[in-house]
Amino acid sequence: MIKIVLIDDDPISTFVTEKLIHKNLDSPCEIFTYDNASDALKEIYRINPNYLFLDLNMPNMTGWEFLEEFDPKKNTPKIYILSSSVDERDISRANEYQHVKKYLSKPLIKQYIKTIFEHEEKLN
Repeated sequence: MIKIVLIDDDPISTFVTEKLIHKNLDSPCEIFTYDNASDALKEIYRINPNYLFLDLNMPNMTGWEFLEEFDPKKNTPKIYILSSSVDERDISRANEYQHVKKYLSKPLIKQYIKTIFEHEEKLN
């Protein structure tokens, strides 16, 4: 069972991402959604996800703050930034985090899903 965490304060983006993953991933998966990073951070180690999709611009705790607090030694999901920002500074900053696999622009598209989960699909 693939465990996926989506952290995004935009319910439409979360809905679209969740539907796209379910539609394009043949492997069984469980998706945990959070509309704020602080709640996700409290539960992330218990969930122990394989994948994490993280928005950057959120109230209370930003995606950047989440990345600073998150301890990749306790949990090692493949982290993908999923942001509407196309600012080169954000993209460069995201690349500074070793545990961030890739910076993706919203909305998530089918091709991203196929590329991200390609390895999982081959295992099943």
